Amino acid sequence: MTKVIPQQTTTAFAVQAAVSFSLSLGAMVVGVAYLPVGAWVRAFLAVGLLYVVTSAFTLSKVVRDRQEVGQVTSRVDQARLDKLLAEHDPFKVDGI
Repeated sequence: MTKVIPQQTTTAFAVQAAVSFSLSLGAMVVGVAYLPVGAWVRAFLAVGLLYVVTSAFTLSKVVRDRQEVGQVTSRVDQARLDKLLAEHDPFKVDGI
């Protein structure tokens, strides 16, 4: 029987991702805040930045959900195959 080992992210990877996201978001916020343009342009860029951030979170959730569905389907298929193999008797003769 093949066992699927779940992939675990390390703490260092999670910290690196969080720090990277925080730095990039902070740099963009500071850049928009100090941009030498009018308030309307600054507000438009801020809303655009907010839209990019929320869509990135949504995309990552969709990718994660699809991966989890694939893993569940794989486990169900593996369980069905294991059951069929356990019930199969190669020496059984039908009709006798």
